[in-house]
Amino acid sequence: MIRFLKSSLFVLGVTGLGVASAPLLAQDEVKIGFIVKKPEQAWFINEQDAATKLGQEEGFEVVRLAGEDGQQVLSAIDNLNSQGAQGFVICPPDVRLGPAIVNRAKQYGMKVVTVDDQFLGADGEPMASVPHLGMSGYKIGQQVGETIAKEMKARGWDPQSVAALRISNNELPTAKERTDGATDALLEAGFVKDNIFDAPQQNTDTSSAFAAASPVLSKNGRFEHWVIFALNEESVLGGVRASEQYGLSPDQVIGVGINGSGAAFAEFSREKPTGFYGTIAVSSTMHGRQSAENLYTWITEDKEPPANTETTGTLMTRDNWQQVREELGL
Repeated sequence: MIRFLKSSLFVLGVTGLGVASAPLLAQDEVKIGFIVKKPEQAWFINEQDAATKLGQEEGFEVVRLAGEDGQQVLSAIDNLNSQGAQGFVICPPDVRLGPAIVNRAKQYGMKVVTVDDQFLGADGEPMASVPHLGMSGYKIGQQVGETIAKEMKARGWDPQSVAALRISNNELPTAKERTDGATDALLEAGFVKDNIFDAPQQNTDTSSAFAAASPVLSKNGRFEHWVIFALNEESVLGGVRASEQYGLSPDQVIGVGINGSGAAFAEFSREKPTGFYGTIAVSSTMHGRQSAENLYTWITEDKEPPANTETTGTLMTRDNWQQVREELGL
């Protein structure tokens, strides 16, 4: 996906925008882009909706674009430039594209902020020069693990005889942070390390997780009880669907996701409970609104946003999901 950008990533070595501050603009002149890697997922729909609504309230235009691979991202930036946009918010499809994306923004004199997934530089370290808003992946993951451990105890499960399905995507730093946090919390609660089984997924959606989870369940049929965690609720749902196909009942499975979006709402709305116990809900609405507001203020008032802002999560279950949804504005 990033082969064609190799020179941008490793030769240009861009570490910042390096663009002199442009004259401040009147509200009706401001146009920003909002580029997301998975435009069909509810989380990103919420983010773009929130940014668009803020633009309508404040009098600036938001151009919603998809960036599902490196080429599409660069094309989206070119598109924004042709429309006269002054900057863009982006959740990149690959965090390693950061230097190339920043370089393209620099060419056009655009400001850029990241949301959810933070750019990595050519050295593999986060690009602190690009303002970022996201969740603390490790802490959110810990909440997942702690939630699972608490529910296991409530059900009377012996942690020594339970298996964990860790649906992993270790190439995405934020994904690894989340699953690492959940793993550490489970181990601290007495879980057996050898009973944690990885199911590496090719993508971050339900079908990819289902494909990854199915063979793991089949190979470990000696376990009667399973817990499932991953980087998001779509992936956990893929694991839950795989457990159902394998023949496990809802009371044999505890799946806990991350996000708090349409996928979780649909699951909680089912007539009968499933193995999807809950999700750590984060306000995608706030992410979209705040990142767009940060960029707008930067463009109009020359106030650069904080280098890194981390948000927290709230446990959402079948019992409280509507209340949490209302509280978080989801």
